[in-house]
Amino acid sequence: MPAWVYMWTLSFAIFLGLKWITWWEACGHVPHAGIRSLAYLAAWPGMDAETFLDSRRQASAPPYRDWLWAFLKTVFGMALLWLVARLIPAQQALLRGWIGLLGLVFLLHFGSFHLVSLFWQTLGIAAQPIMSKPILSATLSEFWGKRWNLGFRQLAHELIFRPLHRRIGVPAAGFVVFLASGLIHDLVISLPARGGYGLPTAYFILQGLGVTLERSSLGQRLGLQNGLPAWLFMFVVTAAPAFWLFHPPFVLRVILPFMRAIRAL
Repeated sequence: MPAWVYMWTLSFAIFLGLKWITWWEACGHVPHAGIRSLAYLAAWPGMDAETFLDSRRQASAPPYRDWLWAFLKTVFGMALLWLVARLIPAQQALLRGWIGLLGLVFLLHFGSFHLVSLFWQTLGIAAQPIMSKPILSATLSEFWGKRWNLGFRQLAHELIFRPLHRRIGVPAAGFVVFLASGLIHDLVISLPARGGYGLPTAYFILQGLGVTLERSSLGQRLGLQNGLPAWLFMFVVTAAPAFWLFHPPFVLRVILPFMRAIRAL
């Protein structure tokens, strides 16, 4: 199959498998989930099954400004993907692909998923956005633990961190979470691209080392736990090596063909 089809197939297979695990475990704690089970499995990208399924947890209707903000992020992602990428000369294929990839992230993670969250909140279901304004993170720990892709964070906490932290300690358990994240990203990024193996894992290992440094006594002396130095450290550690995460084989062999398939190029 085409590389981009292989990538989406792997992604959905892993996502649905993990989704089923979270639903199965939550059913033992939340009685009479009813129609919410179908909604959780088929129409919600988050992984906090217990909160979503529990009808006793009611959410208030979101303000209109949240709808507007989510809509604007969706439109911005579409503009990057279907308009801006076309303006880049074909010779600069890597830049084209990166712009399209950024547009895809805004379209899905920041935009569409936020709209879905607001829809469920309107119906009274406590479905929090999976992206919680990551640019406002004060530290690297806050970025990964409270703001970026909270769906995976919830999943990793329940399936990896919680069973391990009492056995091997909090720092080691947190590092295993980053390692697992790297391996999963390698699976859905490097395998379809047939190249760049190990780079996504190296990226997340670096994140784990960064969090370990930030929380250490040395990190405290360097000011990595608050203020401008902490924010700069967070930004540099997450953004500068992003080239490892979405490496050239992935951008050129998966993202660009996908963009052509959806008529973005």
